[in-house]
Amino acid sequence: MKKLILITTLALGACGEGGVIPPPRAGYVPVPSARPTPSTAPMPANLAAIQGATAPRLIARFGKPQLDVSEGTARKLQFSGPICVLDTYLYPQSRGEPVVTHVDARQRDGRPIDEASCVSALSGARAR
Repeated sequence: MKKLILITTLALGACGEGGVIPPPRAGYVPVPSARPTPSTAPMPANLAAIQGATAPRLIARFGKPQLDVSEGTARKLQFSGPICVLDTYLYPQSRGEPVVTHVDARQRDGRPIDEASCVSALSGARAR
């Protein structure tokens, strides 16, 4: 029993003062441990319509993004429609303007959806 108490005490002591991890300070924003890197895998051929697209070209195709976030030289534009949400990640290529190098898509409820299907759905919604 004494060994169990000693092990528990040591384990909790490793967590911080008195076994309690202090809450984050006001205004604390966690910093990612590593910067995101562009995907090196090529996009499927059925996403050729947006592969390499610039932000103005995406906006012309899908309308105003729901989210527009920049971090360093990278940029994320998120487009949303009645069927799905599309995240596009743009990175500069050879000192040029950032272009789409990766995309993620999901249905509005978070379930997976094929990226090309989402691109089609968002393009169709914009055309109406």
